[in-house]
Amino acid sequence: MATTSFSSPVLVQEKAAPPIIDLTAEPVQQSALNTRKQRTASATQKYEEEPDDNWDSASLYEEILDEVEEYEYAGDSCSAEEARTYRQRLHEVGAGRFVFENITTGKVTARKLCTAFGIRLPKFLEGLPDSGYYQLLGHAISRELNKRRRLKQYKTIDDAARLLRERKNIMVITGAGISTSLGIPDFRSKNTGFYSKLQDMGFSEPEQVFDINNFDEDPTTFYTLAGDILPDLEKWTPTHEFIRLLQEKNKLLTNYTQNIDNVESHAGISKHKLIQCHGSWATATCRKCGFKIPGEGIFEEIRAQKVAECKRCIQELQVPRPGMKRKRSSNGTSKSRRRQASDDDDDSDGAYDIPQPGVMKPDITFFGEGLPQEFFDRLRTHDRDKVDLVIVIGTSMKVAPVSEVPQIIPPEVPQIYISRDPIHHINFDINLLGDCDAVVGELCRRAGWDLKHKMHPEGQQVDVKPFEDLDHSFTVKVRKD
Repeated sequence: MATTSFSSPVLVQEKAAPPIIDLTAEPVQQSALNTRKQRTASATQKYEEEPDDNWDSASLYEEILDEVEEYEYAGDSCSAEEARTYRQRLHEVGAGRFVFENITTGKVTARKLCTAFGIRLPKFLEGLPDSGYYQLLGHAISRELNKRRRLKQYKTIDDAARLLRERKNIMVITGAGISTSLGIPDFRSKNTGFYSKLQDMGFSEPEQVFDINNFDEDPTTFYTLAGDILPDLEKWTPTHEFIRLLQEKNKLLTNYTQNIDNVESHAGISKHKLIQCHGSWATATCRKCGFKIPGEGIFEEIRAQKVAECKRCIQELQVPRPGMKRKRSSNGTSKSRRRQASDDDDDSDGAYDIPQPGVMKPDITFFGEGLPQEFFDRLRTHDRDKVDLVIVIGTSMKVAPVSEVPQIIPPEVPQIYISRDPIHHINFDINLLGDCDAVVGELCRRAGWDLKHKMHPEGQQVDVKPFEDLDHSFTVKVRKD
């Protein structure tokens, strides 16, 4: 959930570089953006004011490359074979020659060439001259050249099963897709994710619900809505069971989870093998005194949509002596903000706030908070040089810095991607597209492993078919008959 800036040398050095070619053209015209939402318009304004903005800054082009879900996209694009040919040629000759052969000579439009790199073009760009796509194409080419290259020797689901049997230090990166079969909503899926629900409720920026400053100002919004994402501590999925099976076979190096539900712990994943990148519901901490309790301790208040107050603060709170001037001590508000509030108080009005107990916050990483240092330390000092297989399950890999992990793993280490939908900004060696539970069940069957879970029917059969739009990719669907 966090949008933490990089604070680890391991990750910093792998950040994508600014576009290496300069396709000189005007920025996207404001007239073409009049159908965009307010947050995107502000990103566009930032880019127009700072056209040399670096790759990590929010911009229109990054949002297009990442297929922001609120946009409506046009369908016309290069065929799968055309795209494959263009990408191969780019890597063969480099950016300069590639641009000359295709754009300078007029062989293909920049608009069409953008789609060769997995970009779906928003309809709000329709009507622009072709030169209006040059900067977007520059970003797309830069991203393609910075991608990890696929290992050609790993192509099929049987190759993936063989890797499971052979490898001994497997890193697993997981996201919300491994918990959705429990009824826990993910955050970003269009129409079904938690953010979509918040938008339907009128929140123009759903992330604001998880903004630490907003929580400190008024925690009632979070406590009113958080009941929808409370985990069921008694259940876990076949995919969680698959990760535990890796652990039982002494093959699990580390499970980096972006999930906050803490289901991995309840499924039996050892705390020594688990990095909860974005925190979890496992514990909760008072924003005033730092008192920490098990997360279940605030579940009753969350279900009741009532703000949970710190019990230790309540016990220690004393009624001030008559005449004592006491100011409100806000829950986690910065000193500068408290000082400003103090300056604004009018001592002549005689009204002073009664001291309040602190508010309990689940130890989820909110926007504006840093990721646990353990994430960076474990990756840099332990896992990076030891891992021999990476499996990414149930995540679109769009949230940094977790999204950067595949790029900093040694290039000879094979990587497998398991999720319902394909992604284009990272090159995995094998993509297995379908329900996570079904995919891991089939992988275990082919590896000769017995995955036992009540949600995984014994003898379940699946159909595995090539996915034409992406190399080394297959759809995995449970057979209905």
